[in-house]
Amino acid sequence: QVQLVESGGGLVQAGDSLRVSCAASGRTFSNYTMGWFRQAPGKEREFVAYISWGVGRIRYADSVKGRFTITRDNAKNTVYLQMNSLKPEDTAVYYCAAGTSYGGTSLTMYDYWGQGTQVTVST
Repeated sequence: QVQLVESGGGLVQAGDSLRVSCAASGRTFSNYTMGWFRQAPGKEREFVAYISWGVGRIRYADSVKGRFTITRDNAKNTVYLQMNSLKPEDTAVYYCAAGTSYGGTSLTMYDYWGQGTQVTVST
């Protein structure tokens, strides 16, 4: 069992930066691939980024590549998503997820989900 809690969301202007965090309860946090997904109203939840528990493989969605950075601190059981150069289209609820597979971009590859944190980017 893993419990995930996101934090750090808020209202920012286009071009600003924001870092969201996800705190996990599991003692074996380092053995999980951690992913970030986001969901805007009326849209499907979409992949944003993941960082594996293996050799540190990292993947980003094309829409955020070069702007977002995912990191993890296993000692703190926390994964972060640093979001720079935010755009209005980044507005969504951001969810973190944990999975026992090596890594993946599909929702079905993750077993645990947080409740999400709202990120709103205004013009």
